[in-house]
Amino acid sequence: MKFTGPVLLVDDEPHIRKYVSLILKQMGITQIFEAGNGEDAVVAYQRDKPRLVLMDVNMPRIDGIQALRQLKEIDPDCCVIMLTSLTNRDTIQQALDLGAENYIRKDTPKEEIARALSETIAECFGSEDAPTNP
Repeated sequence: MKFTGPVLLVDDEPHIRKYVSLILKQMGITQIFEAGNGEDAVVAYQRDKPRLVLMDVNMPRIDGIQALRQLKEIDPDCCVIMLTSLTNRDTIQQALDLGAENYIRKDTPKEEIARALSETIAECFGSEDAPTNP
C-alpha cells in the first residue's frame, strides 16, 4: 500500500503551499487540504482527519509551535513535519520536543524535500506506505 494522504499543508504564504503541493503531487499524493494559519490548521485537522501535517513555524493568529501543541493534544499520534525558513536551533528543537517528526527548511532543493518527506512518512507509517520520489 502506498501513502496517498490526506495531507494538511499549513503555511501563510500561498506560493509555498503551491510549491509543496506540486512536490506532493509528484510523489503521488493528491488529497491535499490547505490552511493559511495555525488556528485554521487545528480546525482543518479535526474536520479533514489528515494522516500527515506539513506546518510552517511562523504564521499569524497561532504560530506553528502553538498549533503543533494543540494537534498533539487532540491526537498524540498525529504525524507532523515542520516547514521552516528559520535556522533558529531552539525553535526547531522545541518543535521536535513537542512531537514533530521532522523539520524541513523551505529553501531545501525539491528533490531533498521529497526524500525527507518519503523518509518521514516511512518512519510514521511504515516503509511499505512510503511514496516514491519524483
